[in-house]
Amino acid sequence: MHQPLALQPLALPLANDSTDVLAIANNPVLWICVAGVFGVIIIQSVIFMKAARRAAPSVDMSAQDIKTSFRSGAVSAIGPSLAVSLVAIALLGLFGAPAVLSRIGLIGSAAYDVSAAGIAAGSMGAKLGDASYTQSVFAVAFFAMSIGGAMWMLATLILTPLLRKGDAKIRSVNPAAMAIVPAAALIGAFSCLGLTELPKSGIHVLSFVVSAAVMGLCLLLAKKLGKSWLREWGLGFSIVIGLGAAYLAVGPAVGA
Repeated sequence: MHQPLALQPLALPLANDSTDVLAIANNPVLWICVAGVFGVIIIQSVIFMKAARRAAPSVDMSAQDIKTSFRSGAVSAIGPSLAVSLVAIALLGLFGAPAVLSRIGLIGSAAYDVSAAGIAAGSMGAKLGDASYTQSVFAVAFFAMSIGGAMWMLATLILTPLLRKGDAKIRSVNPAAMAIVPAAALIGAFSCLGLTELPKSGIHVLSFVVSAAVMGLCLLLAKKLGKSWLREWGLGFSIVIGLGAAYLAVGPAVGA
């Protein structure tokens, strides 16, 4: 009898398959695609700003109130943008600037995109960042990131109107529920992402604890001192200080 064969990753060796991934990752065609993505984002922003100005009189907002709200929104975006920028810089060597800008820097999730790329590379018997990470592997990984993100956006487009109806129904029954459920969902999601890193090593635990402590301190100071900007900058501070703590801890560990 024939023994069943174990499933193995599909390796697809191609002729003249170069490991110079950045040569195609920075292809001009991809830069044109990025320009298109930025154009869509700019158009959306203009549409939303005009809609806000038109709706302002109905909620008794003055022109000064609108200006203040726009300025507050721009400032509050700096903190989260700093966190995304740090992740993007770290991934430039793997995916190149166009892919990082179009997927992770604008409309993607770093955790999701890296996971999708890793699974796609593994299906070809390769691993991100090592000698097996060739141009063909990059193409497959980038396609997996992009198609996954496209389905994510499509699902959002379809489900948002349905969820809006559910939101209105729940608010009519119990308004407090819609104040608690979204916060609980966010806490659960990010806690899950963080806790999955803890078993990997003591360095991961140290980085997690330091980052959490810095974020908690920023929130406490924001409340005590009345400095709301600390809530937004706290994410960036926690990432930078957590990375610094991990870097300092890795040095002695490597030396040992």
